[in-house]
Amino acid sequence: MALQARLVITGRVQGVGYRDWALTTGQRLGLSGWVRNRSDGSVEALIVGDENAVGTMIEVCRRGPSMARVDAVDIEPVDLDILPAGFTLLPTA
Repeated sequence: MALQARLVITGRVQGVGYRDWALTTGQRLGLSGWVRNRSDGSVEALIVGDENAVGTMIEVCRRGPSMARVDAVDIEPVDLDILPAGFTLLPTA
């Protein structure tokens, strides 16, 4: 069974390649979902996958790419009826 989580990452996470890094990382881990900037300066991600991959993604999101400064990663479990295919970028919300 796939785990599903919504992450909101705050800190210096826009303008430092965080979304592209998260996209590449999520794809490498075989996750489904998406990542996007938010108008409040945070980055939001929906991640869906096996327990190990989701756990790894959460852990690495706490560090982010080298230019980022992550202050917090808020994690909210979700239960989607329709799961996304692949891991993609979404427009800013």
